[in-house]
Amino acid sequence: MPRPILATVDRAAIRHNIQHLRERSGARVWAVLKANAYGHGIERAYEGLRAADGFALLDLDEAQRVRDLGWRGPVLLLEGVFEPRDLELVSRLGLWHTVHCDEQIEMLAAHKTDQPQRVFLKLNSGMNRLGFAPHRYRSAYARLDALAQVDDITHMTHFSDSDGPRGIAHQMATFETAVEGLPGERSVSNSGATLRHAQAPAVRGDWVRPGIAVYGSSPDFPEHSAAHWGLLPTLTLSCEVLAVQSLQPGDTVGYGSTYTAQVAHRIGIVACGYADGYPRHAPGANPTADAPRTPVVVAGVRTHTVGRVSMDMICVDLSPLDAQGVAVGPGSAVVMFGASDAGSLPIDEVAHAAGTVSYELMCALAARVPTVAVG
Repeated sequence: MPRPILATVDRAAIRHNIQHLRERSGARVWAVLKANAYGHGIERAYEGLRAADGFALLDLDEAQRVRDLGWRGPVLLLEGVFEPRDLELVSRLGLWHTVHCDEQIEMLAAHKTDQPQRVFLKLNSGMNRLGFAPHRYRSAYARLDALAQVDDITHMTHFSDSDGPRGIAHQMATFETAVEGLPGERSVSNSGATLRHAQAPAVRGDWVRPGIAVYGSSPDFPEHSAAHWGLLPTLTLSCEVLAVQSLQPGDTVGYGSTYTAQVAHRIGIVACGYADGYPRHAPGANPTADAPRTPVVVAGVRTHTVGRVSMDMICVDLSPLDAQGVAVGPGSAVVMFGASDAGSLPIDEVAHAAGTVSYELMCALAARVPTVAVG
């Protein structure tokens, strides 16, 4: 039989999240499909993703894939084109694309086409990654607006602190000054801004661009959970117990002996490891006042990992199950994150314990893990 590990993509949950984000913001929704739909797989997740008004992604391969799936709606290249010949495929596939630098304007000016293109002009309002500086934004707009190769121009920026206490007011002020009096639609809100700030019309704009929220994770965890925002988990990683070991006081677990049993108790050996994409640095040492434990659900009961994560296995404490009289042994169901009949565990909690974010756990899912889609 196959190794007992499985990833499940819930398309109904994706659909719910998109519809919820649309209702909450009152704007059209770009579903961000970067990194193969945040590790979910574009083809697997498509039936849920098509609830969106458009797809925002990074490269032409992803754009070709959504067109091959039958999507005829808007597709936006978030980083724009990388070389002049990319514009030929942009024209053929009917893509919209971001313009964030002078070189991209020059490519457009030299591009021969009978089909004017829809562009998103990006302002660097403080993120300091891509986009025109505020004092150069209006001249970039004028250059684009003068080109026969350009149709509508949408104003765009990206927030650095929409999910935290600094907020977006400083960037919104920069954006409003830069675009004042210029025609065109607006798209400024990522997941954090869509959930926390998009009740304001200027922040809502015409399009919101949620990424992680589409996939059922909270952009501002632990301040707010995904459930607080009305989001459903879309990716579940489940597996089984392979074996059970009985520890005595002083026994250690795993490489480096980072966990030492203080009392007699049992542990379960689980069929999941860092070669499956689970974070090797997830803490499993003896707890201290400031050291978190990595949660896991075994046979419907929440417990935690012990010892280091290995390539193919993780050890988990069975004490909470034994205390409740829950039978556990080889074949018992384990939920590493997500939701299933065997229990639920928000991916944000696992990521937080491991000192990372849910984005990384989703994108790190290894190719060797069998994946199915439901819903």
